[in-house]
Parts: sequence; C-alpha cells; structure tokens
Amino acid sequence: MPLQSTLSGRGSKRAEDTQSDGKSFEQLRSECLQSGVLFEDPDFPATDSSLFFSQSVPVNIEWKRPKELCENPKFIVGAADRTDICQGQLGDCWLLAAIASLTLKKDTLARVVPHDQDFDRRYAGIFHFQFWQHNKWLDIVVDDRLPSVRNQLIMLHSASNNEFWSALLEKAYAKLHGSYESLKGGSTMEAMEDFTGGVGENYETKNAPENLFSIMKKALDRGSMMGCSIDISSSAESEAKTSTGLVKGHAYSITGMEQVNYRGRPVQLIRVRNPWGQVEWNGPWSDDSREWSYVDSADKNRILQNSDDGEFWMEFEDFKKNYDKVEICNMTPDALTDNTKRHWEVSVFEGNWIRGATAGGCRNFIDTFWTNPQFKLQLEDADDDDDVCSVVIALMQKNRRKLRKEGLDMETIGFAVYEAPDEVDQVGKDFFRYNGSKARSKTYINMREVAERFTMPPGKYLLVPTTFQPHHEADFLIRIFSEKKATPPPPSEPEEESEEERGLRRLFEQLAGANFHEMLLNELADDVLLLFSVLSSGREVKFDGLTLGTCHSIINLMDVDNSGKIEFQEFKVFWEKMKKWIMLFLSFDTDRSGRMSSYELRSALKAAAPVIVSVI
Repeated sequence: MPLQSTLSGRGSKRAEDTQSDGKSFEQLRSECLQSGVLFEDPDFPATDSSLFFSQSVPVNIEWKRPKELCENPKFIVGAADRTDICQGQLGDCWLLAAIASLTLKKDTLARVVPHDQDFDRRYAGIFHFQFWQHNKWLDIVVDDRLPSVRNQLIMLHSASNNEFWSALLEKAYAKLHGSYESLKGGSTMEAMEDFTGGVGENYETKNAPENLFSIMKKALDRGSMMGCSIDISSSAESEAKTSTGLVKGHAYSITGMEQVNYRGRPVQLIRVRNPWGQVEWNGPWSDDSREWSYVDSADKNRILQNSDDGEFWMEFEDFKKNYDKVEICNMTPDALTDNTKRHWEVSVFEGNWIRGATAGGCRNFIDTFWTNPQFKLQLEDADDDDDVCSVVIALMQKNRRKLRKEGLDMETIGFAVYEAPDEVDQVGKDFFRYNGSKARSKTYINMREVAERFTMPPGKYLLVPTTFQPHHEADFLIRIFSEKKATPPPPSEPEEESEEERGLRRLFEQLAGANFHEMLLNELADDVLLLFSVLSSGREVKFDGLTLGTCHSIINLMDVDNSGKIEFQEFKVFWEKMKKWIMLFLSFDTDRSGRMSSYELRSALKAAAPVIVSVI
C-alpha cells in the first residue's frame, strides 16, 4: 500500500536525524558543551570540497565562525525578515527568493529555522535547520564555520553585519545537496517545496487566466509562497539588467499585492523583491515615482517603504508585460480559481527508472514505453457535491542536485494517465498502441517536479511516469492529492493454499525473518542469489552470481504495488517466474554448456514471447 498522509498533518511530523553517527542536534550540542569544544561537522567539513566539485577555489577562502567576524553575533536580530537576505557570490537567487517568501510565513519559518539556538545561551558552534525531502522532514546539523574573504562573508548574508541565521540556513541547504556549488541555478519552486512540503503550480503571464491577479492575491492570503522570473533567449542574457531596472534570468520573490485608488480609478499593484537587496524597477509605481503622490496618504504610509532594499511595487499590467513566469507553492492542493476549501488525502509512491528494465521513455518510443513503472489507482468516490474526482498529480525526480558532481543533472520528465483494464497487473505494448491517455502532463520538462491538476470520473486508472528519452536512469517520487483517497485496487479473494504454496510460504517467512509479512527491497539481494542457487542446483546451469543492480532490477519488476516491499503474493509470482525462466533456459541450451550462445538466445527469445509478456 502507498504511504498515506494529509498536508495538514505534515507540520507535526518529527524531523529525522541525518548525521552519519546517528546523533541528534541536542545530543551533539550537549556533548560539545560537556567537553568544552566547539562543534566541527565531519559530514560537511570546512574544506574546498564543501564549496565546489567542478572547479578549484578561485580565491583564498577562510572558514570563520561568526565570533571571529564580529564582536556580538546574533542568530536573529529582531525578527527574521526578507531584508536579512542578500545574495553573495553564489548563483542561487532561486533559493534566496524562496527564503524571502519564507520570512512572510512565521509558523513555517519557525519550523525551517528552529529558534532553540543562538550565540549566547548554550552556544557550542552547532546549529540545525529542517527541510522537507521526498515526503519526510530532515533535521540538518551544521557547524558555524562560514566561507569568508578578508573577514567578509562571500555567500548569502544579512544586511546586518552581526546577524547569521540566513548564512547558516544556506550552509545547511548546501550540505543537504552535497556542496555550495550544487545550489547554482534552479527553480524557486524547488526550495519553496523543501521549506513547506507544499504542492506547486506555474503560470505564464502572457497566457494566464484573466483573473490572475485575484488568483495570486488569494494565494498570498492563504499563505502560499510565490516567485517570478523573466525568460532568457540565450545564456548571454542571464542576469542582464534591462533599462527599467529588472534582471533577466533572475529569480524574484513576490511579497505583496494591493489595490489602491489612483485618480478616481482602482489600480492593482504587486510588490516584488530582488534577492540581491538592490537593483529595483524604475518605472511607474517605483519607490520615487510620481504616482504615489495621488494615493491616499494612509494607504501610501501603509504599503510603501521608500528605500533601496531590492523591493519595489509595480502596476500588475506592467508586471505581466515584463515578467514571464509565476511560481506558486500552495500549502494545500486547493484550487486558486474557486473558493472551495477541501480536505485532501495524499497517496505517495516511490520508484525508479532503470536502464534495460524500467526506463522506457515517453510515448514517442512505443516499443519501450510499456516497460516504464505502472501504478494502478482507484478513485472510488466523487468529490462532495460533484460527480467527478479532483486530483493533483505531482511527479518529482529525486537527488538530482546532489548527483551533479557525478555529471548528472535534471532529467526531462512527465507522465500519462490511462483507464486501467480489469484483471491485468502490468499492461503490454499493444495496450498503449491502441489506447489513448485520459490525462497527462502538459509538457516534458527538465525540472525537479511536474505537477498537474485534473478532474476525472471515478474508476480505475493506470499512471505511467517517464523520462522523455528511454534508457535514462533516475529515482522518483509521486504524490497524488485527491479529496477522497486514491488507492491501489484491492486484491481478489485468495483461494485455499495448496501444500506446495504452504511450503513456499514457509520459505518466504524464513527469508523475511522477524518481519515475516513483507521483505524490504534493500534486504533482498542475498535472497535472490539464494533462490537462483536453489532453483539451478542439480541442473546444467552455470551460475556465477548476480550484481546488486541486477537483483534490484528483477525485484522492482515484481513489486507490483510499488510499495518498496515484497509481500507473499508478489513473492509467489516471483518464484513461478524464476522457474519458468530456468526451464526455458534449459530447453534451448542445446549444447548443454550451461550458457547461451547468441543463436540459442535468439531462438529462446522467439519462443519465449508469451512467457516474457507474463513475466514483465
């Protein structure tokens, strides 16, 4: 069964400790206080490898603690707000724009940036932060040694020289992804989701609904986080400044929306912030523009802060003309286009695309598309007061930022949803050749997550997540939000077990050990080797063992409900398939060499077509 949770319950989940020695923040801090030493993080050391993985450090960087940089360091001065975020030498404006939005949500901020730490009481050179990753909260511990040049921070820093919460937050996020360099370039949505566990949606301002202002205003009122950006046509335009003071290919945060009376007519305004902490819009409604002279003084004093802090107002029509994309991270999957607030259920599935096994590519590659992971869903009940089911499907690829040091980056991903045939666990190529999808992602894109909103009648469906190209490997997570729980179809009633099946169950329980109802995939490699050895013993089969990757590929094919575990019914199918494979091998190993020549393999595959279909 998939994991089940509700978004409203996410905030109460305890974060998992992530330090390699298994110790929590409190344990590590207490040990340091007792021994009288400042914490030094062995998992993210103060070395060049924590900064860059593809280049040498360009200048002489020193790692210094805040007490070495100023006389009276503070974790937070006053209250954490968006003016505490000034970009350093790293190209992570997308992250900084998300942090600026985070400061507008005090409850969420208190979760990401716990306030049980400072430089006065119980200071031990150790701090911690919490991020949402792949449907769970993680507690990330860091020491407070920060990269500096000539006693000045070179990465994210606060406008106040003695405030360090934002610099330490960036360090913890860099540790989560392997290095500071791993944070170069990205989508604001990615960080907003990591701060909240929310679900995102995107709008193109040039092709947006007429009521985009009210949609975005409602998002802010509901506590959503928002960002925006201007597209570039080539890398040469990246962070190029326009004549109006805006920066192309740069991530901004949206921090406010208002409607004011201007010369007898209503004008819609939007407040945008540049994470640089400077460089602002200089057109109408900018800080010193004449338009403010015609606004009621009470409104002007309430909403206008005339300072060069990177934050500015502009008319919404100018915003749509100048910006291209708006990213909204919602705390719930409620649609922003209506006033209905629903209780959402969340179903979570995890899987992977494996070359040669489950990496079939998109529908363009019909010969391999059917080999992609297939998830059966059952939407049993329509929404309240409706005859269809509201569903949000979000497909997320995992750990790609951390894998950059291995030369990997975001895959181009998407998904399709089909009406599921009855009584078939895994459909084959012909099904996809003759049946169209009922829903699908609008496009394939190389972002961490692709999310779409659908309304679908109750029924059984087949969800197929894919990379665009076949044979591209990645791990993924799927979140399915629905008003009524979306579940795998229930299994049919089991028949009475035969003597052979009872013997097989005893073998299963012996392999599974104490947790005899299911076997974890990560623990199955040795068991697969054992089973192959048992089945091939006494037969003319040359068996040299299997790699761990091959074992995982085999078992992933058998894990029909994609739970990450093998239950007895799946194990029984697995056992039968292995027997068929070995008997097929023996039938076509005509020279009894215990190995197959290419000629023998060709004959075996031709004869095995029905078997392979049933196996896969």
